[in-house]
Amino acid sequence: MPSEVVLEEKSGEVEAIKELLQGYKSIGIASLKKVRASQLQELKKNLGEKVYMRVLKNTLIRLAIEGMGKEDLRKLEAYLDGSNVYLFTNLNPFKLALLLERGKIKTTAKSGDIAFMDVVVPAGNTAQPPGPVISQLNAVGLPTRIESGSVWVSKDTLVVRKGEEINERLAGVLSKLGIKAVELGISMRAVLDEGLMIGGDMLKVDVDATRKSIEQSNGEAFALSLSIAYPTKENINALLQTAHQKAFALSLGAAIPTKETIGDLIRKANAEMTSLNKAVEKTTPKA
Repeated sequence: MPSEVVLEEKSGEVEAIKELLQGYKSIGIASLKKVRASQLQELKKNLGEKVYMRVLKNTLIRLAIEGMGKEDLRKLEAYLDGSNVYLFTNLNPFKLALLLERGKIKTTAKSGDIAFMDVVVPAGNTAQPPGPVISQLNAVGLPTRIESGSVWVSKDTLVVRKGEEINERLAGVLSKLGIKAVELGISMRAVLDEGLMIGGDMLKVDVDATRKSIEQSNGEAFALSLSIAYPTKENINALLQTAHQKAFALSLGAAIPTKETIGDLIRKANAEMTSLNKAVEKTTPKA
């Protein structure tokens, strides 16, 4: 292909990337390392029109950024290395990261994959007949015994820790046992959201823990606002009820008659009169 045609095609790609960079609120970068093509296609389908995903060359992204002359976009340059997929969206970046996390699937490991959790092989029947499998299990540290014509794992055994690489031998054993030790999916390296660069670690949100924290903080704030009588739309009813109860108790204690207290005051006076009569009767000598 003539060099002029190549340059023209690259120029067209750079211009298209410029349109993407300025056409969306958020620009995400995710690594393609250990991501399978079938999985990427499935993710594109699931995200639909919410996110435009595209694998782009880092050099073309860099040229587009330089050509636009926007300082905010230069923050992306720190991540222009390795094989990446770029995500263009108007979604909140934390919602985007959550969608990607929920889109991950668990599968059996291949050699070189990274364990997404501590992998413990449970004690029990492997449903494998005695034979070469015994030495394969023993080779990865699994204690075995033969029982009822099958190979059994004698006790729960940790075979690989979270974040460690799974070698070929262990991958084969886990596959035989049907244990899914790998999580497939893409994780955000970073998102540039309206000029603010958010790193991948900051995008990882524990939704349940966050919800509990917010609920606890809300409860503590509500209790504080009640204790200092600071009115808000959330606590105004509770404050009025508390004030009414205190005013009612005060009016009873001071014997101030109102339409709310008159019945209780009369009942209180009657009880005191009855109590006084009984006391007088006890102290008065009988004729």
